[in-house]
Amino acid sequence: MRKDIEIPQAKNINIVAVKEWDEELAADLWTVYFVNNKEEEIDTVLVMSRGNTEDKTTTTLRRNLGNVAPKSFAKVEFISDEVLGFTNEYLVTFFAENKLFEQKFVFAPNSISDEKSEALPVFESKGILAN
Repeated sequence: MRKDIEIPQAKNINIVAVKEWDEELAADLWTVYFVNNKEEEIDTVLVMSRGNTEDKTTTTLRRNLGNVAPKSFAKVEFISDEVLGFTNEYLVTFFAENKLFEQKFVFAPNSISDEKSEALPVFESKGILAN
């Protein structure tokens, strides 16, 4: 029976971290975004995030981003400097092509930094692409 279950591979989506100026806090903050690099809209995008080290764990956060237009992005959360040394995981689920897709993205400990920034899909700025 398991062989009959189709698990489609999610393609052309990303989780990225971009450093941005926050007017309220008057500081540069790392912001995590979901990127839809597909040619079509995707529906009911849900993102679950959590971070951990060997001895610490963050709270698990869940975000409903709704529908995300083609070649666009949606803000997920700010990521605090205190957890940049954690393994930060993002589990993304969404509907496309009348199927449910799921993809896990990971920022390795200390992988989010100015020195590691690179050009990102859809964005006009540099940032970090999650694996």
